Amino acid sequence: MMKRKQMPLNTQIFYYARPDQEEPFVEIITVEEAKRRKSICSNYEEEDDDTLPVLKHHSALLENMHIEQLARSLPARVQGYPWRLVYSTLEHGTSLKTLYRKSSSLDSPVLLVVKDMDNQIFGAYATQPFRFSDHYYGTGETFLYTFSPHFKVFKWSGENTYFINGDTSSLELGGGGGRFGLWLDADLYHGRSNSCSTFNNDILSKKEDFIIQDIEVWTFE
Repeated sequence: MMKRKQMPLNTQIFYYARPDQEEPFVEIITVEEAKRRKSICSNYEEEDDDTLPVLKHHSALLENMHIEQLARSLPARVQGYPWRLVYSTLEHGTSLKTLYRKSSSLDSPVLLVVKDMDNQIFGAYATQPFRFSDHYYGTGETFLYTFSPHFKVFKWSGENTYFINGDTSSLELGGGGGRFGLWLDADLYHGRSNSCSTFNNDILSKKEDFIIQDIEVWTFE
């Protein structure tokens, strides 16, 4: 009578059936190897979890999907820093003057997030905080973005340097020929988005003129 050969206790058997192979096959590996493979998979899962930056405050406008895609598009010099909420219409009211005042002590780039009455999310990354100015300021790292209908970033075209301009009546990002990539009025109620030379952007919302629902401004520190 033949004796069956017993498998060592420190082995595991895996049964595979792959579409790219004609026949299924069996792989026998040690328990240590199985643990090693599981550890590698766990590390990948942890890395996926770490792709989201730390937000020091809750965002009423951005979901994790928005945050992850925006974080990947930020310049390297601000990646990895926690996000801090500087201004929110829900918390501070709808006033461009208040937005300027809340930004006055900053010395770091900011992320503008706009949600309109069509529930579209869009905005801008500005290399300098928003302030009163009698001329355009900012650098070529400034960009516009939209999630309407899919996430898209519009970087500097190199055609002009009309990055950011702010006064008591409006905040403008991008320009040329009287057309602004993103324009917000003093009450943060009306907004407009045109294709502009600075970013060669699409209209950020569903239509050029929109009504603002809420705004957030974030900084990185």
